This record gives sequence, structure tokens and C-alpha cells, in this order.
Amino acid sequence: MFNLKALQRNKTIRYGIPMMLLVVGGSFGLKEFTQLRYDAQRHRKRLDPELEAHVNVQRQTNMLEEQYEKMKEANLEEWKNIRGPRPWEDSREYQEQQRSRQDKKD
Repeated sequence: MFNLKALQRNKTIRYGIPMMLLVVGGSFGLKEFTQLRYDAQRHRKRLDPELEAHVNVQRQTNMLEEQYEKMKEANLEEWKNIRGPRPWEDSREYQEQQRSRQDKKD
């Protein structure tokens, strides 16, 4: 017969089984918590029925095509890249410098 003292001295029973229970139980616990997180995100992203009625997906695709046509008509050969002011620079002073440089070039 098994002796209770012999079972308590066995390292597999004493350390291995609790470790395995922790790993397997933690896996199931994390599954539940992550599922709760994804359910909350899905609920937050849902639109109100009134707002969803105003959003028309077909109209949005038409607007995108209109913007594409406008970009095709734009003359990109004469386009110049002009740097804007940095946060620490005075924007009015910088704009005046840009205009004076532009006038000198033209």
C-alpha cells in the first residue's frame, strides 16, 4: 500500500502536478480574458443604427473615384515641394522668407 509520507516526498507529485495544473489552467483562463477583450472591442466598433443609415458605402466609393479623377487632372510636373515651418520657428516669418525666395527665383 502507498504510504502518505512517501507521496509527500515524491517530487513529481509535490512540484510537477501543481506546475502542470497552473500551466493548463492559466491557458484556459487567458482564453476567457482575451475573448472578453475581443467582445468588448467588437461592441465598441458597432455603429448606431441612425448613423449607419447615413453612411452609404456606395456613395463613398463614388467620392473616392471623383477624387481620383481630380488628381488625374492635376498638373504634377510643375509641383514644388515647400517645407513648412518647424514647431519652434515663427510661421509668419518663415512664410515671408519662402515668398521672398520664390520672388527671387521667378
